[in-house]
Amino acid sequence: MKEKILIVDDSEDIRILLRRILQAAGYEVAEAVNGEKALNEIAGLKPDMVLLDIVMPGISGYEVCETLKKMDIVADIPVIFLSARSEAADKVRGLEIGGADYITKPFDKGEVLARVENQLKIRRLTNELIKTNVELTDKQRRLDEDLKAAAGIQQSLLPRTIPDVKNLMIAWKFMPSYMIGGDIFNVFRLDESHIGLYMIDVSGHGVPSALVTVSVSQMLQPDIGYITKKKTYAPPGYEIVPPGTVLQTLDREYPISRFEKYFTVVYMIIDTKNGTLAYSNAAHPPPVILHRDRNLELLDKGGTIIGLDGIIPFDEEQKTLERGDKVVLYTDGIVEYQNGDGAFFGEDRFYSLLNSLRNESVEDLLDGVVGSINDFGKGKEFQDDITIVAIEYGDKKE
Repeated sequence: MKEKILIVDDSEDIRILLRRILQAAGYEVAEAVNGEKALNEIAGLKPDMVLLDIVMPGISGYEVCETLKKMDIVADIPVIFLSARSEAADKVRGLEIGGADYITKPFDKGEVLARVENQLKIRRLTNELIKTNVELTDKQRRLDEDLKAAAGIQQSLLPRTIPDVKNLMIAWKFMPSYMIGGDIFNVFRLDESHIGLYMIDVSGHGVPSALVTVSVSQMLQPDIGYITKKKTYAPPGYEIVPPGTVLQTLDREYPISRFEKYFTVVYMIIDTKNGTLAYSNAAHPPPVILHRDRNLELLDKGGTIIGLDGIIPFDEEQKTLERGDKVVLYTDGIVEYQNGDGAFFGEDRFYSLLNSLRNESVEDLLDGVVGSINDFGKGKEFQDDITIVAIEYGDKKE
């Protein structure tokens, strides 16, 4: 059985004719002899369409239509007016008060069926669209909840406190974007005189990237064995794994074929006694050394992205920090940030900014960077997570 159609007309002949036409086409038919009866019975009938005469005793078809459109339960039911009036003004008035179409009497069987089917098809498509929209809204709500949970997990992995280390002053900023990404970093003790530090940026956005971030951060915990190894003899009973070896291990453990993700990472070890910095960089934006008395230096030695299954070795490099030198690590969310005009913040702007802030404390340096980014973007939301860490080698404690 097709849809139900309510015929509202005071002419019995018209009702009989329409009933025969519609029933022959497979529609279910209900009838009302005037507007009052139609309004009283329509909620119970729940028709899919109303064929409505305009001129009837009592209230007119126009008044019936206006009333129907104010009733929430039936407001979306299409109304096709039936009338012997063929003036354009009559048709316009019917459409203005909510009518879907207008059929002039005497009518043709083919025209009636064509107009009825057209309006019912529109209603079916509209209902399907509404249903689909409800389903999509529910899916989006659940997705937003998942993303919020993933963002919470990701942020819980950020260091709550920075190790209180002699000769190092450390500060950091993490500014999440509207889409959860794959940024993570950590600073941790390897022993009394060595600090380990890494910064990671997993490709893409969303929960999959965040999950890879969680996995990698867990793998790089000092007690897991990938960044320190126990030895069978003492003292000290362990050895610190070099940065290049750490990246080689990550590359072997996280092939693209397994996770369908790659990531960039920089891993460094700082000897707090003598200021030695050893690092390896897997295609991550190069950290910057802000020397106290000379030009900045980029730490770009290493290799390609993590994800190639350990087939390419990673180079290492060692630097010596002088007291007052600063090291800045960051993710590409800074240099690739676009303002409302489509301009990028860019490396040149960033390096120039760091040079101008070289004599500030690490906290003030980060505040200066964040303030400059906000001024550049004029409030535009971040397209990617922004993470930045600043370290100063100096006389924090003696």
